[in-house]
Amino acid sequence: MARTLPMTKSSRPPLPTARLALLTFLLASGVHAQEPAPATPLPVPEPAATPAPAATPPARVEGTRIDIESQLRDAMNSGDPTKKKLNLLIDRKSAAGGLAPGSAPPLNPVDHLQREPGLVIRQQRNAPAATAKPAAPVSKNTPWGYEGEGGPGQWARLKPEFSTCAKGQRQSPIAIDDADTLKGPAEAIAFNYTPSSGTVVNNGHTIEVQLSGDNSLTVRGQTYRLQQFHFHHPAEERINSRVYPMVAHFVHRSDTGQLAVLAVLLEEGPSNPLIQKVWTHMPLDVKDHVPLPADLIHVGEILPRDQRYYQYMGSLTTPPCTEGVLWLILKQPASISAEQLRLFSQLYPNNARPVQSLNGRPVRDALLIAPGGRP
Repeated sequence: MARTLPMTKSSRPPLPTARLALLTFLLASGVHAQEPAPATPLPVPEPAATPAPAATPPARVEGTRIDIESQLRDAMNSGDPTKKKLNLLIDRKSAAGGLAPGSAPPLNPVDHLQREPGLVIRQQRNAPAATAKPAAPVSKNTPWGYEGEGGPGQWARLKPEFSTCAKGQRQSPIAIDDADTLKGPAEAIAFNYTPSSGTVVNNGHTIEVQLSGDNSLTVRGQTYRLQQFHFHHPAEERINSRVYPMVAHFVHRSDTGQLAVLAVLLEEGPSNPLIQKVWTHMPLDVKDHVPLPADLIHVGEILPRDQRYYQYMGSLTTPPCTEGVLWLILKQPASISAEQLRLFSQLYPNNARPVQSLNGRPVRDALLIAPGGRP
């Protein structure tokens, strides 16, 4: 067996200056290092001695540039430098420096020379921190809508008065799960709807019916007068994970200015008489409007017999997303025929705002209606 002799001043020159310069360059570039544990020279085997055990793989050491500089400085300064062998290795042989068997180390573009194993330097630069992409600019004249740069995610950026659409904590619509509601008896909603005339308007976002006449509902000791009703396809509310094909929103206002919205969910079934009257006078162009014959509309036609409801405090589902709105969602849906649904969807394939975070708001589930209500 060949014998390994220690280096002496007369037999080996000091560490070359070029090698130290390369080391300095690598450290200045932010290269991380892995330093194997110093190997102990094997003793010269005696004739009767058993073979020395194989050396264990060198330890992997990584750290910051300052840590690596300190480790290298200690390695070169301690002991007799003429008896040290400190080489840089950046090639496939560096697998012997602690890499998993069979894996190839990253390549260092500054290394192109063949070197002996010694100190293993691996290029492991930190990836640049991900930077958030700036939001695409939105034109001041961009109208709000349900898709594109004017879609629900951009409403708050379109106008300063729309900021509540993003900052509000009591936004609508919401997803309602019976398991998370406050269950119990609730007062009946007192409806006072009469035959009325009005106008059907295509406002560019939905079909809206603006009624004249005395139409109101009373709940929580306050009367709210009907201002208009309109439709969303699909329904904005999500009930026990179910999405209904359509919903009618009846917007009311009290004498004090508070808004209350009655939501009537619509599921596919027989033709709806109230919707049939509205669709008959449906305007086609945006901003177009069609007057209704006198006493044609009676909102009571769309109300289901079971008038139990969900109740919560929310907002308008369109800009400016005003909060403080009392929501009353009837649990039993009304019907709409496939033909009636198709006609509206041709004009408005999707005019529903996505559900918003509940943010800890309570939702009341009226299991029972107080005496005097239906049923």
